[in-house]
Amino acid sequence: MTVYLVGSGPGDPGLLTMRAYELLKECDALVYDRLADSRIVAYANKEALKISAGKGPGSVDLTQDETNAKLVELSKTYSKIVRLKGGDPFVFGRGGEEAQVLIDNNIDFEIVPGISSSIAGAAYAGIPVTHRGVSTNFTVVTGHENPEKESEQVRWKELAAIDGTIVVLMGVGNRALISDALIAGGKDPKTPVAIVRNATRPDQVSLRCKLEELGSVEATNPSVMIIGAVADLNYAWFENKPLFGKSVVVTRAREQNSKLAIQLENLGAKVIEAPAISIEHLDFEFPDLSDVGYVVFTSTNGVHHTMTALFESGRDVRYFSDVKLCTVGTSTAAALREYGLKADVIPQNFNGDELAAMFEIATEGMKSVVCFRAAAVRDTIEKSLIEKGYDFKNIPVYVNTSAEIDNATLNEIKVADIIAFSSSSTVTNALKLFGEDTVKGIATKVSIGPITTKTMLENDLTPNQVADVADIDGVVSAIVDSVK
Repeated sequence: MTVYLVGSGPGDPGLLTMRAYELLKECDALVYDRLADSRIVAYANKEALKISAGKGPGSVDLTQDETNAKLVELSKTYSKIVRLKGGDPFVFGRGGEEAQVLIDNNIDFEIVPGISSSIAGAAYAGIPVTHRGVSTNFTVVTGHENPEKESEQVRWKELAAIDGTIVVLMGVGNRALISDALIAGGKDPKTPVAIVRNATRPDQVSLRCKLEELGSVEATNPSVMIIGAVADLNYAWFENKPLFGKSVVVTRAREQNSKLAIQLENLGAKVIEAPAISIEHLDFEFPDLSDVGYVVFTSTNGVHHTMTALFESGRDVRYFSDVKLCTVGTSTAAALREYGLKADVIPQNFNGDELAAMFEIATEGMKSVVCFRAAAVRDTIEKSLIEKGYDFKNIPVYVNTSAEIDNATLNEIKVADIIAFSSSSTVTNALKLFGEDTVKGIATKVSIGPITTKTMLENDLTPNQVADVADIDGVVSAIVDSVK
């Protein structure tokens, strides 16, 4: 067995190292800190035992001694244990203490460094901790230690004399004492200071003040304090992102959320993953396609569920060799390409009405259409093609069902800024799952396209923005446009 002391970085999942990500996916037990971002914890193996060792003011899941003992205990049963810590394990992370316990108990271990908030917090606030002509060095200290105690490890007087940058971690609670100690040591009261709270996260807040004002400004943990001339520099980028400070409820099924969530987070949004639907595979029989002219796929889910069943049945893509393949949208076409298939018909506007409009009146030999799709969906394509003289057969390959939601997520939804609907089923299920008052209370509502918009209007919901193109990129653009 091996215990991995893993740094999760300052919060942004994009700053997690590849080694840390791989270990999370493979671990069979996980012990994580309070400052380990929930999005990173979610990367862990779904089957792994998960234990919170969080420690915060007035709330302790496991003391340090209990955490040490838990690692020893787990090593007797589990083979790959990840001890996930905020920032870097060896930068005020007590990683050395845990490593010593493992050594004392003859337990193999590995250290996986993480990006420390001491540099990342400053960088995400647009502050370089060193800058030519301004600061040639930086010192990282803990602010958890009271500067007024008789014997101190942080020598504030000597720090005050250094002409460089001072980065203080865990010091917000003692900020007035730290300010007084530095000024007493000779630091100019007008020295610039920056405080960055929740650094690298969508709810990051940064503020600037002078050293003499530090004790009176409002600030809470977790925060990084940057003291020195560099705090007057402002190369802001993170807080200038178009969706920074906005929380967006994503209602797509969890299996579909990844691309949308990543794009929104890259634009600065806080994403609240609240799937209004859950996708369940259906058993079905593959029809004979010898007399079929067209096969239609209306979604990426339809493609993946169909192809999974196809291979499990002993068939391969040659099953579709004599038909023309039609997709509603380029994303669905891209899903087909993953299996070596190319769509022959793709409407310019990604919806069923446009696809149906591309079909000419049925001619002899091209009259039959088979559609692999979700069960119990609107019959726009079917109705239009039957009117044009086609024989149409729906093959339900999956079903959208209502998902479940926990109270914590529901509370986040209630104060969200934006909610995005990607299908009619996400609208109707969200109203049932979240409650009508909650959904209607969200200020900005975004629709993926006309069919979803119609369902919204039928339920007394007016979209503030509708995607120009009914795909994920279109939804993201519509969300950005909604905040301009």
